[in-house]
Amino acid sequence: MRILGLDLGSKTLGVSVSDETMTIASGITTLRFEENKPEEALEELKKIIEYYNVKQIVIGLPKNMNNTYGDAVLRTKNFIKILEDNFSIPIYEQDERLSSVSANKVLISADLSRRKRKKSVDMVAATIILQNYLDIRKGIKNG
Repeated sequence: MRILGLDLGSKTLGVSVSDETMTIASGITTLRFEENKPEEALEELKKIIEYYNVKQIVIGLPKNMNNTYGDAVLRTKNFIKILEDNFSIPIYEQDERLSSVSANKVLISADLSRRKRKKSVDMVAATIILQNYLDIRKGIKNG
C-alpha cells in the first residue's frame, strides 16, 4: 500500500509518495494551478493516485504556531472537501508547522539556487509531511 503526501500552497501542490512498506517518503512533483484554485490540479492528481495505486492521502495542515487556524488552514480544509468529493480514499491531516522552513533548510544545504529552491520547496515539504506521518505511524520519534 502506498500513501500520498500533499502540501497545499496558494498556487502549488507539493506531492510525495511512500514506498510499498510505508517506511520512506519520496517527492514526486509540484503541481501548479491558478491562485486559490487547487481543483485545477485534480486531473493530474488522479493520474498520480492511479499510477502509484495510492490507498491513503496525508495532507499538511498549516496551523499557526499558537495552534490556531488561519486562512491557510481554511484553504486546506476546503481542498480536503474537494478531495473527498473526487476520490474514495481516506484523507488524514498532518500538522505541518515548520515543514516549509525545514524544506528550505534541506534545499539550502544542498546548495540549490533560490530559483531551484522555489521550484522544489513544496515537493520537499510534502515529503517531510509524509515522512513525519509515516514515522509517527511506526512509533519513531523525530529529533
